[in-house]
Amino acid sequence: MTYSGKTLLITGGTGSFGGTVLEHLAKLDFAEIRVFSRDEKKQDDMRRRLADPALSFHIGDVRDRDAVQAAMRGVNYVFHAAALKQVPSCEFYPIEAVKTNVLGTQNVLLAAASEKVARVVCLSTDKAVYPINAMGISKALMEKVMVAESRTAPAGTVFTGTRYGNVMMSRGSVIPLFIEQIRQKKPLTLTDPEMTRFMMSLDDAVELVLYAFEHGQSGDMYVQKSPSATVAVLAEAIKRLMGVPNHPVTVIGTRHGEKVFETLLSREERANCFDQGRYFRVPADTRDLNYGKYFEDGDRGISESADYNSHNSERLDVEQTMALLNNLPLFRAALAGGELA
Repeated sequence: MTYSGKTLLITGGTGSFGGTVLEHLAKLDFAEIRVFSRDEKKQDDMRRRLADPALSFHIGDVRDRDAVQAAMRGVNYVFHAAALKQVPSCEFYPIEAVKTNVLGTQNVLLAAASEKVARVVCLSTDKAVYPINAMGISKALMEKVMVAESRTAPAGTVFTGTRYGNVMMSRGSVIPLFIEQIRQKKPLTLTDPEMTRFMMSLDDAVELVLYAFEHGQSGDMYVQKSPSATVAVLAEAIKRLMGVPNHPVTVIGTRHGEKVFETLLSREERANCFDQGRYFRVPADTRDLNYGKYFEDGDRGISESADYNSHNSERLDVEQTMALLNNLPLFRAALAGGELA
């Protein structure tokens, strides 16, 4: 992949993903990297912190097609990370989730197609598989929009997607909450001790996006094979690392909109995906509206397949989880008393 002299646009570029991906991209020879987001304060903080002449900042919302179109002019590549991600917020304001996650994605893809952008990678979540909350439903629709637009994208334009699980130490992750509760000498609030989540670092998320960016064909969805841990194991690992193994824990029960485990690949996708070592590649469904394929032609492989979820993936014990957390710069900084995301 050629980067020299190229321009990259990152929507939602001031979020956790944007801050990490820029560290990786600094090693590459982009002519310009455009950060597109709504938050002028975060943009100013990033501008001052990074002081990189290759960075340019664009205020705008992916809901605004004109703003997206203006930011897209002259762009070669796009990482689409802008989204509403908080489950409670989307539950109370589902239409807002649709406007940003679904219609905003369509705005990005249509603008990219009209500007003849070479490659777009859309970021999704495990909550899009068998979704039970508004955030997951909107992300599932986002994926469908990406695949649908990939079918009619102009020659030379590739739309792909990535789907990943819990990103440790990102905003909304339970890890900063546990750290803050220990700092304030409050009991850790566990939902269900046997609840499992995939454990993935921000660096892992970035590497997945870069892999999809370099290897993806139009309509592909990429998933990284990730280990998982129970909430109880994660809490125990954090307590030990913070030197408070006897810190109290309160079990509060599963909250509205939560699953006991998350799924990265449905059984239909698992039956038709390609194992590429560290990643699964799910090609786009190329069926048309020939109803026979939906109502008469079956696939025995689907019946014999199992989904890929945080209950049946590699399971980490306390020591392995501690080692994983210790490898996170943000976690080490938090242990030293640094600010949480």
